[in-house]
Amino acid sequence: MKFKRTLIAASLLAAGTVANAAPSNEELWQMMQDMQQQMKDVQMQNQQLKAENADLKGKVEETEQAVEAVVVATEEAASSSLLSSGRTSIGGYGELHYNNLDDNNGDNDLDRLDFHRFVLFFSHEFTDDLRFWSEFELEHSVAGEGKEGEVELEQAYIEYDINDQNRVKGGVFLMPVGIINETHEPDTFYGVERNPIENKIIPSTWWEAGAMFSGNIANGFAYDLAVTSGLDVSKSADSTDAGEGVSSFKIRDGRQKVANAQANDLAYTGRLKWTAIPGVELAATLQYQEDITQGNTHKDNADLGLDSGGATLFETHAVIQQGAFGLRALYAQWDLEGDAPKVAGYDEQTGWYIEPSYKINKNLGVFARYSAWDNQAGMSSIESEFEQFDLGVNWWIHKNVVLKLDYQFQDAESDTATEREGLNLGLGYQFY
Repeated sequence: MKFKRTLIAASLLAAGTVANAAPSNEELWQMMQDMQQQMKDVQMQNQQLKAENADLKGKVEETEQAVEAVVVATEEAASSSLLSSGRTSIGGYGELHYNNLDDNNGDNDLDRLDFHRFVLFFSHEFTDDLRFWSEFELEHSVAGEGKEGEVELEQAYIEYDINDQNRVKGGVFLMPVGIINETHEPDTFYGVERNPIENKIIPSTWWEAGAMFSGNIANGFAYDLAVTSGLDVSKSADSTDAGEGVSSFKIRDGRQKVANAQANDLAYTGRLKWTAIPGVELAATLQYQEDITQGNTHKDNADLGLDSGGATLFETHAVIQQGAFGLRALYAQWDLEGDAPKVAGYDEQTGWYIEPSYKINKNLGVFARYSAWDNQAGMSSIESEFEQFDLGVNWWIHKNVVLKLDYQFQDAESDTATEREGLNLGLGYQFY
């Protein structure tokens, strides 16, 4: 009986407690409002997460595209070079020429097919500031005794970055003169053959051994200062119209090519270049050599009591490329001191050319060139001036592979000089 009373009392107490804990209508309404607000907050968070996910997805897609572009560029760069292993690389260029030229003044016709040049580049970076560069060339396919070709080392130098603006190189390198002497890969210029001025007056390709400082100056100016081996024209002993037994002083024949080159008299070269406007290059080079015969007076000149002296080269040029239109113009002049070159008329040797061009599209371009030169301009009585007109087209099958076709016409002042007219066809390439 006592147990029953206790159980009833406990039940009544629990029921009262539950009754006291039950929320009122107002409290229930407020709870519903709070739940609705919480649901709205959850929906807003979901929308925000969706937006963030979409933005993240876009960034992921952009990253994937960027990575893919880098992979493609890397693969293209790797495929464009024969070898690229760490800091060592190989590249090169070559050109095949066909010439069909008639001599209007004689029988020196030219009808030939020649793999004119096969060149390999070898380079190596020792550090970010120190590197090696070389250029090894085979001309006319076959070299050796009695063969037409030559094997030549045109460049082999070490270059060191002194700072961000200045550098120095030592070894065998191309001279800083003219337009094509340093950059002469076939896909970089118009015409099958290199222009006659940068062949007869500037003896391209022209390299020497020594040291050269190069760098950048404010406002788009750059400089080069070199001390190198020099020319030796004492071995150039062709007879001339100036008189029997008087030797020639043709500049091209004086290249020693750093092959046991005599260095009794060094050459000093300076160039200033301006490239502040995109697509425009203006430059001038000055070189002086105290004795262009290296002290080797030719016997013919010695017998006649004729001496030789210093030689000064002045060259200036402009290269302009604005859209499809291009223009190259160059002037070069040698002044030789002494009686020996003066008697032969070689004391002054001059040449110039102008070459407008037009790119029809990125793969096809046309050009015209007028050139005039005279290796014996110092004597007006000698008919030694030449003129040449060239007209042609370049078709870049690839940006580094070019097919060339041009027609040339020469006009010689002398009626007995070789005067060639005809067609030139060439195929050239480079890789790196």
